[in-house]
Amino acid sequence: MSATAGIERAEAAEEPQKPKRRRRRWFAWTVVTLLAVWAVTRVGGLESGSFPTQLMTVTPFGAALAALTALLSLLRRNRPAALAAALVCAVMVAVVVPRTISAEQPAAKGAPLRVLTINLFGRADAEAVVDHIRTHDVEVFSALELTYAEAERLDEAGLKELLPYRVLQPELDVTGGGIYAKYPLTELHGLFTPIGHNMPAARVALPGGESVEIVAVHPNPPLGRRVEEWNTVLRTLPSASPSAVRVLAGDFNASLDHRAFRDLLDRGYVDAARQVGKGLVPTWPNFGPMRPFISIDHVLADRRVAVERVEVLDVPGTDHRGVFAALRLP
Repeated sequence: MSATAGIERAEAAEEPQKPKRRRRRWFAWTVVTLLAVWAVTRVGGLESGSFPTQLMTVTPFGAALAALTALLSLLRRNRPAALAAALVCAVMVAVVVPRTISAEQPAAKGAPLRVLTINLFGRADAEAVVDHIRTHDVEVFSALELTYAEAERLDEAGLKELLPYRVLQPELDVTGGGIYAKYPLTELHGLFTPIGHNMPAARVALPGGESVEIVAVHPNPPLGRRVEEWNTVLRTLPSASPSAVRVLAGDFNASLDHRAFRDLLDRGYVDAARQVGKGLVPTWPNFGPMRPFISIDHVLADRRVAVERVEVLDVPGTDHRGVFAALRLP
């Protein structure tokens, strides 16, 4: 009699736990399903619209979230969910981890070219910018969100002596842009149609007779209705050309997890940071208590160009880090 009563009490105590377990399992499977959709969207390049496009930027964090989901599901003895989350994690890791591994470089034997790009935010510390340019012996500087006032501050800080040649399109607000160089520049017209921001293009005449074409890239971010404009800008940027060596440098508002950005790379370019295993080093946002967590600033080079070194630089006064790339032309 007492044994029967004990079993009944145990069953009664178990009853309230069953709905809780079911809720936990339902929640775990919901998270796994959403992560699976994320992974499929990333691998298939299926993002469309503002939110999915922005979500792709944080895919490395999606891999970490999938790993955490797998671990928690395993601890709660939900093995099917744990296995599914682990598979999703593996898929995301497969597309993210290669960015931490240096890629094979072409046997380029041409002139060296040292390129720096910084989104100045209209108020970057001019002396810090010029110090980076001096320290890294920069030969071409792609300046985004360049205002008239910032251009004056840069020259006052010594940029005019270091990079005397320039094709500048500054503005009163942050839609301006410019290219500064150590060597003579010729502005290029008709290479593509800028949308949203000023994006000058120029040919740099290097010592020894070689030349390279530079584009200062800065589309508007893919927020809200601007996502189509962003796609259009990336689609209309000039492809690599067999008759010219091109470098696209700037704030692309895009990462390697965006289909539109990967499509641009497929048109003949390599991402400099990715080539040297620094493709996961974040560049934005970099101000106040915020630390960068996404990589949207890039130097893209013709795939015939060798990337010898890349550094991601902190710049006071702007919310972006700068990207320096030491290149070797074919």
